[in-house]
Amino acid sequence: MTHRTSHRPAARRQGEYGVDAPYVPTLYGAMGIGLLAWGVVTFAVDGLTPAPWALFAGCVTLVCAGLYLYTTRRGKFVVWEKLLDRLALRGDERVLDLGCGRGAVLLAAARRLPDGRAYGVDLWRSQDQSGNDPATTERNARAEGVADRIELHTADMTQLPFESDQFDVVVSSLALHNISDPAGRTSAIEEAVRVLRPGGRLVVADIRNTRQYGADLQRLGMRSLTRRAVGARMWWSGPWMPTTVVCGTKPS
Repeated sequence: MTHRTSHRPAARRQGEYGVDAPYVPTLYGAMGIGLLAWGVVTFAVDGLTPAPWALFAGCVTLVCAGLYLYTTRRGKFVVWEKLLDRLALRGDERVLDLGCGRGAVLLAAARRLPDGRAYGVDLWRSQDQSGNDPATTERNARAEGVADRIELHTADMTQLPFESDQFDVVVSSLALHNISDPAGRTSAIEEAVRVLRPGGRLVVADIRNTRQYGADLQRLGMRSLTRRAVGARMWWSGPWMPTTVVCGTKPS
């Protein structure tokens, strides 16, 4: 049977997707402004030459804040469009997003599923993403025109509320690292593999622990494993905090 392809050029986003870990760019911005202000005030009040390191550090810190905001507001969307394109979805799959938040990846997948369905799970913590709430994700889904293609669940990634072998694709973006202990992250990886159908594919993007994910997936027998950095569009403040993507396929 021939399936129609769901690939199409990315449309302009209609939803509001907030800021990942909003305290981070706020801290960068405050530090940058504080360092610059310290240098200027020291000169104005005491007649002293501002310490070059303070001015330099202030400028660098503000650049870091700008790079972070670019990544969270634009860069990650570009990267995930490409990652989803590479999956070459037919359009009738069941896709699960672990830690879906306000729906950046979930809804991008749903746009590719005219005859399928996208499921999102999250604990909806605002420290992980500003305004993180299922009502916000549902509102974004309506704005994107895919409200009838998604299903949201409040659930822990380490104990998914689904039967085994249910999904064609499991994705996760910058969520697994929020599980604080290695055993918990391993449980989340095991759950992701459990709910995948034979032949199903896993795509996990994260800023750390990706070597652990790869080792866990190898132990679980996943095939076609790859692990690679996705480049400057997902630098969270600079090249010292890149995003790495781990992919694998469940044996048939």
